[in-house]
Amino acid sequence: MPLIEGGHIHFGENKVQEALEKWSETKNKNSHVRLHMIGKLQSNKVKLALEIFDFIHSLDNLKLAKKIAEEQKKYKNKPKIFIQINIGNETQKSGISKNNLLDFYNECKNMNLDVVGTMCLPPIGKDPNIFFSEMSKINKDLKFKELSMGMSDDYLKAIEYTATYLRIGSKIFGQRS
Repeated sequence: MPLIEGGHIHFGENKVQEALEKWSETKNKNSHVRLHMIGKLQSNKVKLALEIFDFIHSLDNLKLAKKIAEEQKKYKNKPKIFIQINIGNETQKSGISKNNLLDFYNECKNMNLDVVGTMCLPPIGKDPNIFFSEMSKINKDLKFKELSMGMSDDYLKAIEYTATYLRIGSKIFGQRS
């Protein structure tokens, strides 16, 4: 609440159920607050997610895109969406391959999804500059205005590469217990 009272309006959450519990009443009382889904979204949670989130930063597969397209028809506001790119080609991470991005984006447009940008999580332990630079170029090529990248450890580098949304929760609120 102190952040909201101080004028901050954008907040991120990793989990749908937790967001509903924490934010439903707050958002009802503060209609200007915007909530961002920054964690992995499972297709079985889309209906609940669209009740509370204004942004989804983790669109990472066609099944999820179809589910969001189907469910958003039931709501007045459709969420602003970031396509998650697996920028480091890591097998353990979600995200669209750079090679499949253009086709995936076109499918999303055909489903009437409001894709506003891309998102990435660069590989841990590697220089993020390489990946942030590549993401900046991808975003420019696709003419996106929004770019979601950078966390508490690398957000200053992300800003250098035109990031418009940062995930710096642990720097502000501390580590999760």
